[in-house]
Amino acid sequence: MEYTYDLHLHSCLSPCGDEDMTPANLVNMAALLGLDIIALTDHNTAGNCRSAMEAGERAGVLVIPGMELCTAEEIHVICLFPTLEQAEAFSAEVYQNLPPIRNRPHIYGRQLRMDSADGILGEEPVLLVTASGISIDHVPQLVTRHGGLCYPAHIDRPSFSVLANFGVYPEHLQFPMAEISRHANPQTLRADHPELARMPFVRASDAHRLEDMMEPEDDRVMELPERTAAAVLHWLQTRKSSGNPAL
Repeated sequence: MEYTYDLHLHSCLSPCGDEDMTPANLVNMAALLGLDIIALTDHNTAGNCRSAMEAGERAGVLVIPGMELCTAEEIHVICLFPTLEQAEAFSAEVYQNLPPIRNRPHIYGRQLRMDSADGILGEEPVLLVTASGISIDHVPQLVTRHGGLCYPAHIDRPSFSVLANFGVYPEHLQFPMAEISRHANPQTLRADHPELARMPFVRASDAHRLEDMMEPEDDRVMELPERTAAAVLHWLQTRKSSGNPAL
C-alpha cells in the first residue's frame, strides 16, 4: 500500500519548536493533513517520542522515533529507529556527548517534556541545540549499533548542512540517502554538485510550528508491505535515485 509521510518534525522539546507543537497536537495535525507516517526528530533528544507514539496510536498515525543530531561539525543528521527502546538508548548516549550548557528559556525557548495528553512532565535543563561531541564520520556506525538508520538533513540549506560546511558532499560519508528541504530543486542541486547524481533524496518539512507542517504531495509517498517503522527504514535504506525530479 501507499503511505504519505513527513520524516522531520519537531516538538516543544526542541527549544526552537513552538510550544503548540505538543505530542498530541502534532499527531492530530498530521492526521488532519492526511499524513499516514511521521517521524519526531527533536534536536539531540528522543525525549518526547514515547508520548508522540502513544498519541499516534490513538490518532491512527504511525510515529517513528528519531532525532535530529547536531554533530561536532555542526551538521544536522536525521536518525530514525524501528523501536522506542532503541531510540531512547541512542538518545541517552547522545546526551552524554552534549556540552553541559544550561538552557536559557528567555533566549532559546522552553524545552518541554510532555505526556501523550499534553500534560507537562518537566523541562530539560541542558540546552539541546548545541553541537554534540560526535563527529559526522562516526554517526552511521553509532546509529547502526543502535539498530537505526541515518542521513544528513536539509543538505540544500546554507547552515547546519553537509554542503554548507564542507562545500561538497564528501565521498567517504556512509549515508544511503540525503534529505532536502521543501523548496529545494533536486535538479539544480545535482547540477551544482555532480557528486550527488546518484544520491536518493527525501523531502521533509522540518516543521517547528503546526502551520509549517506540509500536506501530502506526490513526492512524499512510500509503498510498503505494512505500515511499521521497520518497513519504513527498509524502504529508505533500499531506495535508488529516481528519475522523478523531486527525488
